[in-house]
Amino acid sequence: MDPVRNPYAPGAGQRPPELAGRDRELLQFEVVLERVARGRPERSMVVTGLRGVGKTVLLNTFRSMAIQRLWGTGKIEARPEQSIRRPVAAALHTAVRELAPRHRAPDRIEWFLGVLKAFAQAGPQPTTRAKAPAHRWQPGIDVPAVRGRADSGDLEIDLTELFVDAASVATDLGVGIGLFVDEMQDIPAEDVSALCAACHELSQTGGPLIVVGAGLPHLPAVLSASKSYSERLFRYARIDRLDRESADLALLVPAEREEVSFTPEALDALYEAADGYPYFVQAYAKVVWDLAPTSPITAHDIAVAAPEAESELAVGFFGSRYERATPAERDYMRAMALLGDEPVPTASVADELGRKPSSLSPARDGLIKKGLIYSAERGLVAFTVPHFGKFLRAQPS
Repeated sequence: MDPVRNPYAPGAGQRPPELAGRDRELLQFEVVLERVARGRPERSMVVTGLRGVGKTVLLNTFRSMAIQRLWGTGKIEARPEQSIRRPVAAALHTAVRELAPRHRAPDRIEWFLGVLKAFAQAGPQPTTRAKAPAHRWQPGIDVPAVRGRADSGDLEIDLTELFVDAASVATDLGVGIGLFVDEMQDIPAEDVSALCAACHELSQTGGPLIVVGAGLPHLPAVLSASKSYSERLFRYARIDRLDRESADLALLVPAEREEVSFTPEALDALYEAADGYPYFVQAYAKVVWDLAPTSPITAHDIAVAAPEAESELAVGFFGSRYERATPAERDYMRAMALLGDEPVPTASVADELGRKPSSLSPARDGLIKKGLIYSAERGLVAFTVPHFGKFLRAQPS
């Protein structure tokens, strides 16, 4: 079939042509937006799940929903060992620029931009050349910095004051501000504490600013370790693989727009291959479309295309992550894979490798920092990537 008309989109964070199976989360966020619009207190929202389940897609969709309501929005992607001070400043600068043309008091906006500039400049300066890129952003704000507000150098104090002031600007317009944070589990521990404290202050004052985060399954534990009240501070939504009906919709709706169909047997085969994971659904469907000679797409077409789809996943989805690991970290992951696909005890990994658990801590911690595994609960580890164990078991020793 014509590859130019291929509707499927297996890209990182790329919205699929049919966002199936996420109606509950979209409705939850619609309620959040409506409550904030009515001046009612509402918790910020956090979406968690494995890689490839569509967290970034959902986060971007939430942001689009806020923009449609004329909210000011900004987005950051957290990175390990990088303070969120400057990324948050840049994101809120974007949000306020969206609101500024509608604000009746230019002086009010100018004052807030001065606070924002002071906040951005109050953080520590880079001490080494290696860290310089993380601090390179400078606020393109042509107003003098406001002294004495959000510029103490203590991120918790400064972020709280900044959020309160940003919410005040939004209140003047009768709208909200949304700060969207991807890879939220990578925020440094001290910054997580500051972010939670700032959100806690907003929850008490009812200010129309919300933080919407997305991260790996252990993100709630990261937040809880920072502030005990974070369990009540955020509305958590765990997303996972699609059920059969939703996976079929993700395939059929885009195909029908191109006047292409699938046989029931083909849908059976695709669901078995992709296991309902949204990224895999798109990856298999894209290759199948390109290789199928005509409509309807059959189970035979799936069988022919599956090896090529799996080869592409092995290189782009699994292999690129595997290559980031050190030899010791690869040994640790291979041991995990031999123990199965469910979360495994760290003691069992040590037994598999014939080592003491304490000697494997550097490898385990390195894998967690790289986002390849996570601590499912105390003493247990699991892969952040679905089917990663299967991929590792297929590799030569």
